[in-house]
Amino acid sequence: MADPGASHDFSGVPRHVAIIMDGNGRWAKARGLPRAAGHERGVEALRRTVEAAGDLGIECLTVFSFSTENWRRPAEEVSALFGLLKLYMLRDLDRLKRDGVRIRILGDRANLPEDILALTDKAVRETAHNTKFALNIAFNYGSRDELVRAVKRIGEGIESGRIAAGKIDEALISQHLDTQGLPDPDLVIRTSEEYRTSNFLLWQSAYAEYIFMPVFWPDFGREHLAAALQTFRQRERRFGGVTPVVPHG
Repeated sequence: MADPGASHDFSGVPRHVAIIMDGNGRWAKARGLPRAAGHERGVEALRRTVEAAGDLGIECLTVFSFSTENWRRPAEEVSALFGLLKLYMLRDLDRLKRDGVRIRILGDRANLPEDILALTDKAVRETAHNTKFALNIAFNYGSRDELVRAVKRIGEGIESGRIAAGKIDEALISQHLDTQGLPDPDLVIRTSEEYRTSNFLLWQSAYAEYIFMPVFWPDFGREHLAAALQTFRQRERRFGGVTPVVPHG
């Protein structure tokens, strides 16, 4: 990852970008390849995008890797997706550590294999002190599931007397989400030209700009991310008001 130095213009760059990485299967089908081949190429696209995001001045990138609904897919595909996460962590962890990337895993730990948990815990632990760039991987994640888990934790706090029901507000709810401590996304990108949010960061993206791109995820790269940022710069963000709010620079 290159050092985002003074030669780059980062004015109007979103602080936090989230991506729904869609289209691996259709990319493979269009080429007469098995779906697993699309997922493998998707890992390469993730590498390109993480590097490009840092170079383009983005501070925080969240990618939707495996949803709570993906358990409905064939067992061999689920197993392949788990294997790709392991492969990405094993191959890229040392480089991410050197590049100052802090890794965080969003989602429910329930039902995940022990080897996956051990590897992701290792990645989180060994990058915890990095500050140059934040990479959040949403794995076994669904926004409704996240909200249910947050409500349960708040309910437990009320039962124990740690939380007063009258003190519940947006800030308290945010503190109990998987994204606690992270800025809300400014921009959400979905590839493959599908027009759905797919249960991804619903609370956090209340005022995000959405961009739907006609490119399958395995083909996504620096030029597509740069194009999305250019579109973002042209948006007027009013957050319910009438005066445009200048995006974070």
